[in-house]
This record gives sequence, C-alpha cells and structure tokens, in this order.
Amino acid sequence: MSLLVVGSVAFDAVETPFGKRDRMLGGSATHFSLSASFFAEVRIVGVVGSDFGAENIALLQRHGVDTTDLECIADGKTFFWRGRYDYDLNTAHTLETQLNVFADFKPKLSAESRRARLVFLGNIQPELQREVRAQVSDARFVALDTMNLWIETARPALRRAIEEVDAVIINDAEARQLAEEPNLIRAARRILSWGPRAAVIKRGEYGAALFTRESYFAIPAYPLESVFDPTGAGDTFAGGFMGYLASCEKIDEAAMRRAMIFGSVMASFNVEEFGTERVQRLTHAEINERFREFKRFTHFEEIPFERIARLAMPDESDRSPVAAKEPTALN
Repeated sequence: MSLLVVGSVAFDAVETPFGKRDRMLGGSATHFSLSASFFAEVRIVGVVGSDFGAENIALLQRHGVDTTDLECIADGKTFFWRGRYDYDLNTAHTLETQLNVFADFKPKLSAESRRARLVFLGNIQPELQREVRAQVSDARFVALDTMNLWIETARPALRRAIEEVDAVIINDAEARQLAEEPNLIRAARRILSWGPRAAVIKRGEYGAALFTRESYFAIPAYPLESVFDPTGAGDTFAGGFMGYLASCEKIDEAAMRRAMIFGSVMASFNVEEFGTERVQRLTHAEINERFREFKRFTHFEEIPFERIARLAMPDESDRSPVAAKEPTALN
C-alpha cells in the first residue's frame, strides 16, 4: 500500500564525541522516507530551498521515494539545524536552528498523495497535521509525531490532532509531558483515552513500547558496540514501523508488534554512522539478517509453571523452626 509522509527536509550539522559533519542530509521526512522505502512505495511532502541540489533529489528517487510533492522555493534556503551530543547520546544540544523556507511551510498534496492508504504526520504544527489529515480521509492508518515545542505552545490543537489519528509515535519524555503523568504506563493510557488505537513510545537506548487498549508489548534496543550519531533515529524507527505496516494486508496488533521490531532494526542501522549515511547503502539482506538476530536474542524457552513452582519451593528440611533464643541482659 502507498505511504505518505509530511514533515521537514533539512540539512544538519552534527558533532559527537566520535566525529562531526558540517552539512549532511537530514529532516524528519527524509529519515522517515529513506527507512520506509525498503518496505513500501513512499511519497514525501515537504519544502526545500534552491540550495537543495539535484543530487539530493536523485538520492531520494534512487530509493524509490516519490518527490512530486517536494516543493522547491526559488532563492530560498533549506531548513538547517546544528547540534552537539556529549557522551550521553540520548540528549541533543541544539546550537543553531534556521527555519528558512520551513517557517512558512503549507503542505500541498497532489491528488495521488491524497489517496495514500497510510500516512505519517511528522512533528510539524498540529493545525497543519489536522489539515493534512482532513485531505486523506480514506487513509486506513494515520500516525503522528510531535515534540515538546508543540506540547508547550499548542496543546489544545495537538490534542485535537491526536483525536483524529490511529497512532501516536513519540519518545518517553514527550509522552510524560503530553499526558502530564510521570508514570509512563499511565501516560500511555491517558493518550489512548483520547482516541488513538495505539501509542508507540520510543525509549532510545532502552528500546520501545507499544500500548493498545488491550495489551502492552515492549522490546529492547538492538545492542550495538558502536554508536556514532543518533540524529534521526526516532524518525528512522517510525519509517521502519510504518513502512512494514504498509506492506501488510491487515493492520492488527500482531502486525504492529512485528513493525516494532523492524522499526528498531532500522534505527539501529541509522545510529551506526552520521545522518543518513548508513541507511543510504543498506540492503534488504542486512535488514532481514538483523531482524533474525533480534528474534534470536529476545527468544526464551517456556518452562511449565509446575516445574517453576517446584524449583522455587523450599526443601521441607528448611522448614524446621529455629529455637528461640533468650534475650541477653545488658550490663
């Protein structure tokens, strides 16, 4: 099924303890679309400036991403973000943000994009998310992402946007802030009470969790010895998650659980190098192998409960009472 993503296309400058890049391809829609393209046909809706060269368009197209609705503003400059990570790679320190053409972004959907069956609304303004959602009324599954800025400044609009989608995909800090609940489980339950079928909570190096009204499913992050740059990992996860669902005939909980694994697999490749460098040269064989590895290291053998009970039961000889001792008088 066709998959549509609406979000930012950008250039990033990143420095980590393991190196730096002064200008590399980034943005939520970029990371998402490259990841999802391994599973489904992807259409990208975004805006760039005239500095977004033909080689960048060609890169997306080589991965099968339809760029028809990627608007280019003549004489404009593409959204730019500069950040730094210390050894705690879970925290990005923003050094510079230039919205440029993204400041006036108004998503323009072609007739083909409006027929998309699955839609991912990147962390743009909630009112823009709602406008896009209204244009894809026949979509089977719509998910959105958000960020602390919109939680702080546009909560009512964000709440309305959440009421109109099937899934929310956000990180754990955003989930707590959005629900105003310090406990992650209660936070997810509150978000679900607003209408979505699922809440996907990304937990960085600790994995991710899927909440529905009936169940809970959690996975670890894929174990890596080398992590160079976490920029875009969350959007890459969302791309793997939504991309896999777009390949399914039926979107049920079993499909969403498998999609969680593919999301984690794709994110694990993303962080191995800077920006989109690793995902750009990824192969289906590598994805399948890492999926199988993920299954192996999370598998465990069931043991009948009766056997567990016997193992846990103390030996009868250990049940003899210990003779009480007379208290010793203190001199």
